[in-house]
Amino acid sequence: MNVLRALIRTARMARHTSGLAVGLPADDEVLLDAPDERLGPALVAAGRGDHTPAAKLLGTTREAAEWENRDRYVSRLASFARSRDAWLRTWQSAAPHGPDVLLIKAQLAVAQGWHSPARVELLREAGPLITAAAEGEPHDPVPWRIALDHARGTGLGHTGFEQLWAEAVRRSPHHYGCHVSALKYLSASWYGSHAECFDFAERAAEDALPGSLVQALPVRAVFSYLTEGGGAEVPRARLDEAADRAIALSAEYAPGDPWPAEVRNLLTYVLVRLERWPDALTQLRMIGPYATSFPWDRVSDDPLGQFLELRDGVRLEVASSMPLRARRRRSQTSTNRHTHPADH
Repeated sequence: MNVLRALIRTARMARHTSGLAVGLPADDEVLLDAPDERLGPALVAAGRGDHTPAAKLLGTTREAAEWENRDRYVSRLASFARSRDAWLRTWQSAAPHGPDVLLIKAQLAVAQGWHSPARVELLREAGPLITAAAEGEPHDPVPWRIALDHARGTGLGHTGFEQLWAEAVRRSPHHYGCHVSALKYLSASWYGSHAECFDFAERAAEDALPGSLVQALPVRAVFSYLTEGGGAEVPRARLDEAADRAIALSAEYAPGDPWPAEVRNLLTYVLVRLERWPDALTQLRMIGPYATSFPWDRVSDDPLGQFLELRDGVRLEVASSMPLRARRRRSQTSTNRHTHPADH
């Protein structure tokens, strides 16, 4: 974290590098975890105690097999319900066995368990809720993503993990959320190693569909390696290769697209840690106004503030690497033009 601390110390100096601010939204225009145009109205309605838009949204994702969107929406709705759950309780009363409300209940129970000192006990109690969600919609991979998170928290062995993973990929071979959960299980901090983590991520990325966020899985392995102590050293070339793969994926999406925002935020973090400053600045421009809590909440209690300070720091690093010779050439060109008015 020395690199990030150094960036914070010099962030104010970056305000003098105004030319590098081109393509970056102003600080007050940057949003943290902004919902998309479908989720936003559902969250607003939930805040008023109305579950109907959320129920319609999840019903649509289920019927259309929009598993990636479904996973994101369920996670956000469950997170909202942790602090404001009146709408969810009303929904449970109206449709206690509906597959969508069962899914949110399972996600909420696992999230609450993870944040409790009695984590293992609470997670084990959540097991039946995950089973109910999986039975509610047998084709849905999202309950199996939740089951993989649950397995990590309860200490399920590798055999049990592999059985859950088989169920997940049988339903959706390229589901990003399931891959991320499996990667966490295989990380050195949990039940695997850096080698297992990288091998799994690279194989998945090779098999991924064009434009799939699974192609960014190796850069998540890099993040785990950079933030977890211990284990065998990973060659720098392997870290750069993962970053390059994620850069190529990012280029497939338009600047300011909210869909790959978290991947771009993660990639920026990795590029900063690798001290690839120009590449990091490019990704910051690609991110636009869409900051995400992850990965910045892993290094700060103020993820948005961390993101904004880091933007300034990256600009400073890029500015400091600009060669003085280029400035002299521009100065000489300006002098020549001044002394030869006929050129105009």
